[in-house]
Amino acid sequence: MPNILHIISSPRGDASNSIKLSEAIIERLQLNYPSAVLHTKDLTKSPFPHLEEVHLNAFLTPVEQHTEAHREAIKHSNLAIEELMNADFVVIGAPMYNFGISSTLKAWFDHVTRAGITFKYTQQGPVGLLSGKQVYLAITTGGIYSSGANVENDFLTPYLKFMLAFIGMDNVTVCRAEGFALSETRDNALEKAIGRIQI
Repeated sequence: MPNILHIISSPRGDASNSIKLSEAIIERLQLNYPSAVLHTKDLTKSPFPHLEEVHLNAFLTPVEQHTEAHREAIKHSNLAIEELMNADFVVIGAPMYNFGISSTLKAWFDHVTRAGITFKYTQQGPVGLLSGKQVYLAITTGGIYSSGANVENDFLTPYLKFMLAFIGMDNVTVCRAEGFALSETRDNALEKAIGRIQI
């Protein structure tokens, strides 16, 4: 049976538009795959630590040489990577904060992007190792970034697509709800985005 991994990066709970959009995507997936198992990872309730020396040392030390300190430092990373490896579908809720992703989501990427595990270096360059997954990005923004002058100020969507492809997840569908800060678009921004979901 397929596994769905839902990554939450908004701290706004029931008021979060990215969570609502993610849940609409998941609902469509569950309609198509009734036996799918859902696992939710709320990064705001269990945030990943920002990388410190102890984490980097653990990443770079061979497993057979790990100390207890290494094992403690690397456990968040190992668990997150295991969750990704087990997932068939990954749904990431990503509200735009200051033109980019939240620090909690960035910390998660720092823990799942590991040489030799989720990507490897070759003579042709880096190759991602987490292939064969379908990713849905539930992106929400206050302004309009899909067209017009603000397209070049969207550092969220390109970053997510690049990082996901870097670790092998290049089958990405972007579901975008935008204009929540604009009086002329805020009232139906979420409804329009949900109506455009394609699974």
